[in-house]
Amino acid sequence: MIFNVLIIGGGVSGMQCALILGSAKNKPFATHKKIGIIMHQRASHLENALFNNVLGLSPKTLGKDILIEGKKQLASLYPHISQIENEKVLSVKEINSIYIIETNKNSYQSKTIVIALNYSKPFTVDGLKEFIIPHKKANPRKDRIQLKNENFLIKKGLYCCGTIAGLPSQFAIAAGSGASVATDILSLWNDNTPTKVHDKIV
Repeated sequence: MIFNVLIIGGGVSGMQCALILGSAKNKPFATHKKIGIIMHQRASHLENALFNNVLGLSPKTLGKDILIEGKKQLASLYPHISQIENEKVLSVKEINSIYIIETNKNSYQSKTIVIALNYSKPFTVDGLKEFIIPHKKANPRKDRIQLKNENFLIKKGLYCCGTIAGLPSQFAIAAGSGASVATDILSLWNDNTPTKVHDKIV
């Protein structure tokens, strides 16, 4: 199977991207799309986070709980999205416009990739190191990195979101970037027509 989109990283930006893509499941242009997310969360900064300043989250919400509940939400609402657990991505390579993703356990193919990892060193994914630059919005003393991109696009079929895209490490900003990448992908699927997905009370 070749995925239409494979998201690498199960933190806030990666899961938000997956939720938006999943919510388009009844749109004609998205009905048969194969979507997956590699839920590598071990290095997520949410593990130690406490949230009091995020709209819609109850004060004292723990980041580690969001990691758990986010996976449940994704599985419950959009079970057609493949959640790949307990695998670490080792390399991403493009061959004939298809991306080959090698993990410590398996190999996957996808037409589009979204990198949603964090901005800490070391960055160990082979095939992406040529795009690494110093992080433009982090404290220089922390020696963070990002992937060179323009509006989250690294090159055709390769996106990034969250802190690895050069954004500050704020929950709402990371989530918004994942949503932005998802709507860009949906727009491409919809014949380049600007596209968003809203649920409404009838």
